[in-house]
Amino acid sequence: MEPALSWRDEALGRLVAESFDLLVIGGGIVGAGVAARATELGLAVALVDRADFASATSSASSKLIHGGLRYLRMGDFRLVHEALSEGQALLETVAPHLVLRLPFVLPVYDDGPYGKTAIRSALWLYRALAGQRVGGSIITPSEAAALVPSLQLDGMKTAGLYVDAQTNDARLCLANVRAAVDRGAVVLNYAEVVSIDAGGAEVADRVGDSVVAVRARAIVNATGPWVDHVRRLEDPSAGTSVTLSKGAHLVLDRPAGWEAAVTISIDKARVSFAIPWEGMLLLGTTDEPFDAAPETLAVTDADERQILDEAARGLVDDALRPEAVRARFAGLRVLPAARRGTAKARRETTITVGPRGVVTVAGGKLTTYRRIARNVLDVLRPQLGLQRLDSGLTPLPGAADPESVAVLLCRDRPELDPVVASSLAHTYGSLAADVLGADPDPFVAQVRYALDQEWALTADDVLRRRTTLALRGLATPEVRAQVDELMRS
Repeated sequence: MEPALSWRDEALGRLVAESFDLLVIGGGIVGAGVAARATELGLAVALVDRADFASATSSASSKLIHGGLRYLRMGDFRLVHEALSEGQALLETVAPHLVLRLPFVLPVYDDGPYGKTAIRSALWLYRALAGQRVGGSIITPSEAAALVPSLQLDGMKTAGLYVDAQTNDARLCLANVRAAVDRGAVVLNYAEVVSIDAGGAEVADRVGDSVVAVRARAIVNATGPWVDHVRRLEDPSAGTSVTLSKGAHLVLDRPAGWEAAVTISIDKARVSFAIPWEGMLLLGTTDEPFDAAPETLAVTDADERQILDEAARGLVDDALRPEAVRARFAGLRVLPAARRGTAKARRETTITVGPRGVVTVAGGKLTTYRRIARNVLDVLRPQLGLQRLDSGLTPLPGAADPESVAVLLCRDRPELDPVVASSLAHTYGSLAADVLGADPDPFVAQVRYALDQEWALTADDVLRRRTTLALRGLATPEVRAQVDELMRS
């Protein structure tokens, strides 16, 4: 890890010198969302994470902003309705550059768990819960194949067609961190909370060797798979409150002609996705109990075989060649502790208050992070004296129509490749011009921007979370060496 940067020294200094209304532990999408929402309400906020922002599940999801069609069978109508509503807000107002509409094909096979009638009913209900905003219809196998040329047609009776959305999950998280900073928050990655007391917490700088005391009126524990570890800093007798589920994914070369994603029914509890994303094909996910330490999480060869085998239920073999795999990653779902299998567990959010007042939030969906943040702050309302929580739909930094941004970039930089301009517009939105101001070379500009404006400290911070190069198999040794050199310059 490189030596601390000037912004880091400033953040450490502010953590020591200032008193905060709220200390948020955990810089994933929930913690970042809480910090962003709290600063909207005028609170003085500090946000810390023991690793990088979005370094765990918040950069290892299926990259979907969706209601969750399969949750209808579980009876989670409220969750689906909330998710569809939140997805629409993200798509239209909050982050239109990061959230993009995507049609989904749901093939129905002779030996599948659902028939045409069940799929038609589910699509109708999905549309109704969306307030008519999400269309759904039944299409023929040939119509489905026109959208997805790699679709397996043998045994297909019909297919459903509906619309959800996808995102760059890490960038969505970083945009919330940026929103909090723009409103005065202090944020620090690679900073681990090592103790908690009634007046705040001690934070160890994992880059240097200092430990600083942070004074805060309230603390939120939003550490995902590590929630129980942080709970025990407050109360050593705290037990296990969550179950962890491993979700592994593969990223492959994408065959030509894909115009939609595919939802493949595995059984009545699980589906697998094949999603065109960032010019690649994203496959997954698994759903298996995970009992080891979260930091040991890794994708195994068995995971890869399972993902490819399940995708083969809906895709032809040529699209699933093992040599086409460019990357693999996994995240951990945080579920309420329960006896039932993780695949059947409800995707609930639990919010609890510890003996010293620490508010712990666990679970939930990427799509509903804004609503989760509001619920957390609602619990803190008496402690922080909050009078109002509804702050409307506030666009995140960079929020803009990406196509319009790309046009402006090409107008102002005629030498810029239109494909590169489009990629920059979908990554940074209206901030893309600021990014390009860092260097004439778009790649160098993104690295410098990540280091100077987006708290990146390592090559992986740049290649996996500020950009998607690592997930697209483009983080070659030469590219990593170039990033390392830029970090030293």
